[in-house]
Amino acid sequence: MENREGQNVPQVTFRTRQNHQWVDVTTDEIFKDKTVVVFSLPGAFTPTCSSTHVPRYNQLTPTLKEHGVDEVICMSVNDAFVMNEWKKGQNADNVTFIPDGNGDFSEGMGMLVDKDDLGFGKRSWRYSMLVKNGVVEKMFIEPNVPGDPFEVSDADTMLEYIAPNAKKPHDVTIFTRPDCEFCIRAKGMLTDAGLKYEELVLNRDYTEATLRAVAGISSVPQIFIDGDYIGGSESLAEYLNTDAAA
Repeated sequence: MENREGQNVPQVTFRTRQNHQWVDVTTDEIFKDKTVVVFSLPGAFTPTCSSTHVPRYNQLTPTLKEHGVDEVICMSVNDAFVMNEWKKGQNADNVTFIPDGNGDFSEGMGMLVDKDDLGFGKRSWRYSMLVKNGVVEKMFIEPNVPGDPFEVSDADTMLEYIAPNAKKPHDVTIFTRPDCEFCIRAKGMLTDAGLKYEELVLNRDYTEATLRAVAGISSVPQIFIDGDYIGGSESLAEYLNTDAAA
């Protein structure tokens, strides 16, 4: 795969769907006078793309924007209908999804490859790049090996390049149940601390058996941060009063 750092991105027109209407979007509209991160991948709804590539970029987009990025774009050789449904299914509101339906942009980048062995036809190789005013400043291209390598085009690698000392968001999950005053208190503390969280609700997202399996206890709330078990609301208050939450 050719590294095109220092070159202009291809001039193409993307056929997008916005508010149930066809809207043509040009390369200049996306890149001119902007700093843009693009990550391109083989296909919508595919395992690595859906489980890791898109979610982490979506999570880190606010941090990237804090460090000078105007927009983060996910691009794939799929049509606009597929890309829109994928974005909706991923809840990826921070990322702009662009359909490269005919592969014109991917081909212009030298990244259009045959995926006939998977029944995909022509698709984009997995890569990411930082583009400033239409010029590629940096590319992270996955190694040309069999399969679907995912080693360097991830969001963390891009953030490390743009802002090595950037503070990354914490990964926070809270187990709750409806009408639990301690759960409400814990969520309030997380919000006040500026910590975004994912909430799992009893008998909707999990059962008591699941909570006992992961936390060894059946009372709620139970909070996990960055892979560490924090505990209930009192333990959370203690945690937030330490440097660990900074």
